Amino acid sequence: MKILALDTSTEYCSVALQLDGTSATRGVLAGQKHSELVLGMVDELLRERGVRLRDLDGIAYGEGPGSFTGLRIACGVVQGLAFGAGLPVVGIGTLLAMAEASGAGRVVCCLDARMNEIYHAAYEKRGDTWAAVHEPSVCPPHAAPTLTGADWVACGSGFAAYREALEARYAGQLSRIEPERYPHAADIARLAAARFASGESTGAEFAAPVYVRNKVALRSDERAAR
Repeated sequence: MKILALDTSTEYCSVALQLDGTSATRGVLAGQKHSELVLGMVDELLRERGVRLRDLDGIAYGEGPGSFTGLRIACGVVQGLAFGAGLPVVGIGTLLAMAEASGAGRVVCCLDARMNEIYHAAYEKRGDTWAAVHEPSVCPPHAAPTLTGADWVACGSGFAAYREALEARYAGQLSRIEPERYPHAADIARLAAARFASGESTGAEFAAPVYVRNKVALRSDERAAR
């Protein structure tokens, strides 16, 4: 299966090209330059592997949660590429992609959502698939959903921004913390392969962000209350 994947949900921008089990990737800390970089990264990978867009089986993307602007960039790019090449698309949750990358069986994923909140999800590996212990949500770090048992691997920028609060919340339950881990297109491609194979893809027009949070800014009185 031949899949192009991209993620622009955080400050890290990544692209992956999976060709029948082999993968080539590009990634960079892009800051606010995703829209300037991502198409060039896509073109570079396609040229490097001698592949045309219309030769692919589909395009996958990080659907969220994450940066509002970043998620819109991903959807816009994916729609443009997929429409032009007549390809189906699959959206993969960014927190699930982080769990996949961890190599662990129990993972709690937290991205910094700003405004003193985190995007949170927890997953367990059951056979070859992931089961959501807690679906993606947004919450203050001190009120993160509780976990059962120990040996949880913790990952994501939420643990960099709010490490003290999250360590207190999950005292004695975390085996290691990976605050530097970001969602990556390579893991999105790997997760998407099964979705494409089982016919769970959609048309390009249905590529849409999963925001989780509907409000992007607080009033001054709301900030003071927090």
